[in-house]
Order: sequence, then C-alpha cells, then structure tokens
Amino acid sequence: MSAAPVVLGIDLGTTATKVVAAGVDARVLHQTERGYPLRTDDTGEATQDAVQVRGAAIEALAECVAWAKEHGHEVAGLSFSTAMHTLVGLDASGAPATPAFNWADTRAAEVAARIRSDREAAAALHRATGTPVHTQSVMVKLAWLTGSRSDLTRDVVRWCALKDFVVADFVGEFVTEYSLSSGSGLQSMSTLQWHEPALEVAGIRAEQLPEIHAPTTTMPLKPQVAEAVGLPEGLPVVLGGGDGPLANLGVGAVQPGVAALSLGTSGALRVTRDKPGVDERCRTFSYALADGLWVIGGAVSNGAVVAQWASEAFGVDVADLLDEAAAVPPGAEGLIALPYLLGERAPWWEPGLTGSFLGLRRSHGRAEMTRAVVEGVAQQLALVLDAVRDSGAEVRAVRATGGGFRSRVWADAIAAALDIDLDLAEGSGGSGLGAVLLGWRALGEFDSLERAAELVVPEGRVTPDEAAARLMARRRAVVEQVYETLRDLPL
Repeated sequence: MSAAPVVLGIDLGTTATKVVAAGVDARVLHQTERGYPLRTDDTGEATQDAVQVRGAAIEALAECVAWAKEHGHEVAGLSFSTAMHTLVGLDASGAPATPAFNWADTRAAEVAARIRSDREAAAALHRATGTPVHTQSVMVKLAWLTGSRSDLTRDVVRWCALKDFVVADFVGEFVTEYSLSSGSGLQSMSTLQWHEPALEVAGIRAEQLPEIHAPTTTMPLKPQVAEAVGLPEGLPVVLGGGDGPLANLGVGAVQPGVAALSLGTSGALRVTRDKPGVDERCRTFSYALADGLWVIGGAVSNGAVVAQWASEAFGVDVADLLDEAAAVPPGAEGLIALPYLLGERAPWWEPGLTGSFLGLRRSHGRAEMTRAVVEGVAQQLALVLDAVRDSGAEVRAVRATGGGFRSRVWADAIAAALDIDLDLAEGSGGSGLGAVLLGWRALGEFDSLERAAELVVPEGRVTPDEAAARLMARRRAVVEQVYETLRDLPL
C-alpha cells in the first residue's frame, strides 16, 4: 500500500535552499537542505552565484525525491518559494551575466537617497507599487546598475529575479508571478503588470522582464531536470511566490485579522487582507499572495542579531546572556535602546540609521543593556503593527515563528509590545510549507487558501503581561520622538 502523495516546496533562501515534503493535510514529512555562500567581499555587497543556487536546488530536490520514493510517496507536483528582492542579469543565451543581487546589498544607497529626496515622487512610486524606495528594492538596484555600473551590465539582455532564473531551467519559459514581482518596486498593484514610471526610474524596458503569471500557474517539468532529480517529465511545476507572503500561508495567517510575525536575524510582521495598499505615511509594504489576497506589513533589519551583537560585545554565550536579560524587569531599569545596528527598514526605511541607548546609567550592566535591545526590537515590530493598522488592516491575532523564540525573553517582550497573544507556530514549516499549500491549491485540492491555512495549528501561546504592555505603550512614543530627533544628526 502506497503512502499519501506529497507536494515538494522548493524554498530558495539567502544562504540555503530547502525542500519541504508535505501532504494535503499540511503535515511536514521531510525536509532537505543545500547551502551556498552569500558573497560580501565589497562594502555593502550581498550577492549570490545564480548557477550555484540552481545546482543546490536540484541537489536538494533530488535528495527529497529519493526520500519520497523510499517511503512510498508519489510526488504530485513541485512549488516554489523564494527570498524576495533579488535581481540577476542574463545574457542573450539566458546565462547569468551578473551576480545575483540579494535584498541585503546596500550599494545602491546613494541612488535610493537621491530618489527619496523628491518625497512626492518617491511616495507616488511607493503607493503605486507597494514597495518602499529602499536599497532592497529591485527598482533601486536597477537604477544604480543602469546608471553607473556599465562594468556589470554590458552583457545584460534581460533582467529577472533569482527564482525566475531557476524556474526557467525547470520549465523552459522566461516567466515570473505577481507575488514575487509585487516586491520588485516595478509592478503596479492595481494592474499586476509592469509599472511604466518605475521602469523609467530603473532605466529598463518592460520587454527585458519576464512575463507575469498568477502564482498558481502550473507548467510542465522539462525532461533534463526531471531526469536529474528522478521525477517524471511533465510533472506540474507551480510558479509559487515570495517567501514573505507564503510564510503567512505556512503559519496559517491568511484569515483577515491574523498576522504572521517572524524573528530570525531580522524580523517581519505581515497581515493578510483582500486588497492592496499602504498606509498614508508610506511605512508599510503591500505584496501579493494569490487568489486576490495581499500581505500588508514591514520587515525590520534588526531582529535576533542584536542579541548576537551583545553576546559578542560582552563575551558571553548568547543563551546565557538572554537568560540574564530575562531576569531584568520589563523596562530594563529605565534604559531604552534604538537597536539600529544594521540601519532599519520598516517603518522608517532608512538604511543609514545608527543605534543608540537612552537613559544609560552607571548601574546598568550587560543584562540591562541586552534587555533594552531586545525590547527595542519588540518596539520596532510594534511600530510596524501600528502602521499596518493605520493602513486599514485589522490585527487581532499573531502567529509567531523563528529561532529567536527559543528564548522566552523575546516572546515576553514582543507580546508585551504588541499587546496581543502570540500563537507560536515554530514547527509549521514556514514559507516552504506555504509553497506546498499553494501547490495543493493550484492542483485543485483546496477551494481556497483560507481553507488550506486552517490546517496549520499553533503549538503554544504567550500572553502579554498587562503591566509590561502598558509600559511598552508609553515608551513607544518616546522611541518615535528620539528617532525623529536623531535621524538627521551628522554622526
């Protein structure tokens, strides 16, 4: 008797590709992974080798296919997830002519600042595309490359995201889908097609970009890849989407009012709704999921990395240091931190921001300082939540995932800052599972993504301390005021 069929979700990440196998019950059965380096040789550089990423995807997929066969699972289809805001230039043969630029590449900072200097024009682009004018934006990277880096672009004929390059090898078509392209800064939220004013800023033409399809579009697997991984030729390949929107699906945060919060090195908060749009102050992004659903939210550059910084600065193991911080009362004995170690994205979108401590006293030590930076990250996520609500989206529940939640101090601080119960969904499978569920939807097993999301059940709950929540709410206004005061100081 054969086991239940599976869809394999191929999640192309920043430093590794993961392949997740799950059935129609949303239960993750197996996962494989292949890593690759993120090149950071030059100041601000963050690039990948597109061919290496494609090879890693095929290797990880082949291993997962072998597992499925060994355990009697038929593979019903493949579906993709990917890190957003990537860019690679292709030559006339379709081979990479540039490195694959990652979202974290900041070498376009001066170009981003120049575009943002015309506040009205930058806001118009943000409101039309749903993507902030920031170094992570593909539009901004293109403006930098086409405007001043002919050494990198001289052989480029076409531009695409890293996933589009990998998918082209799987299906033989130069295509993208509107979930991934909605984060490029080049796509109109209203038409789901390339936005001409953004293309003009980027210095490219629409015909240089892939054809846009729905995320649930399926295409047949090419013979060469099928043979390499041990799958039948013509197997359905679902185009998939961006890892942010698919993470909402993967943790079950698709119903209106349910937000997804992730805490890794960086962090993010996103809520799903049935229409696009950003808040009036342009603090949020608006990215497509599928089936008319959009995620509204923001990513913060500084997540659990702040605890790692404190660990290195104080010479103490990070787990021990977080235990010390957990023993400090909420409020860190009067210490406030703006933890902008890596600049900041939402809600400020200012890559040049620097961090600071406010209220530092002789009595404060490493435990208080660590507690303060943890609470600073929590406050930043709460500011994103405020912006999301200002965009008109309801948030009444939060599904939380990420390695940071292995320490209770993170969960307690974030629950207090948001003043919402956190439903922990660490074992859900994240964006890889989201790709699988989208795949099952594309194959007709679910009549809606909401129905698919109902299958994902959280593993636990963290309830905010009422006194801590009141304290964090009072202090959040101080954080905003200090940001406004310090952002323009010539430090």
